[in-house]
Amino acid sequence: MKQSIFILFITFSFSTFYAQKEATKTAYFASGCFWCTEAIFELIVGVKSAESGYTGGKTVKPTYEQVCSGNTGHAEAIKVVYYPSSVSYEKLVRAFFESHDPSTLNQQGPDKGTQYRSAIFYQNDTEKQQALSYIKVLKEKKTFKAITTEVVAFTVFYPAEYYHQDYEKKNPNNGYIQGVSKPRMAAFKKKTKLPLYE
Repeated sequence: MKQSIFILFITFSFSTFYAQKEATKTAYFASGCFWCTEAIFELIVGVKSAESGYTGGKTVKPTYEQVCSGNTGHAEAIKVVYYPSSVSYEKLVRAFFESHDPSTLNQQGPDKGTQYRSAIFYQNDTEKQQALSYIKVLKEKKTFKAITTEVVAFTVFYPAEYYHQDYEKKNPNNGYIQGVSKPRMAAFKKKTKLPLYE
């Protein structure tokens, strides 16, 4: 009996250890205001975290004010850390298109400017091909009247200021969150078939 308990304990310990050490991957997307995008991706089962930041431009360590000027070349973007054993990159790409309107050039809802462009930042050829293949499918199905999404090589990601992180969770009564973020999240929940956290 003691031996059986010991074996079960060892098995559980190793399972817990490997679960904690499970490898993660990262993905980078831009689809308008990062407050919205971050909150949406954190709903997806298999996503460990989503972080707001800036990428795709030339200015080193830009500030929010600089990015908002439209002169840095950066887009408001998110860094998604996920477990590939639970959710694939292809499914994240699907969620990306399900959660915004890629037909509006440099605009999402009330937000206008190149910093709000639709973009997928690939880190290798596999990600690039998966993104392009999914866009091809969407075009063939005529899911959108147009797709302005850029598929470009990832360079560097600069985390946004601390007050932008988890903004939707920390500021649920904010006017923008109520008027833009929550409706966008509700639309995504209704559209997607991906498993979501409650």
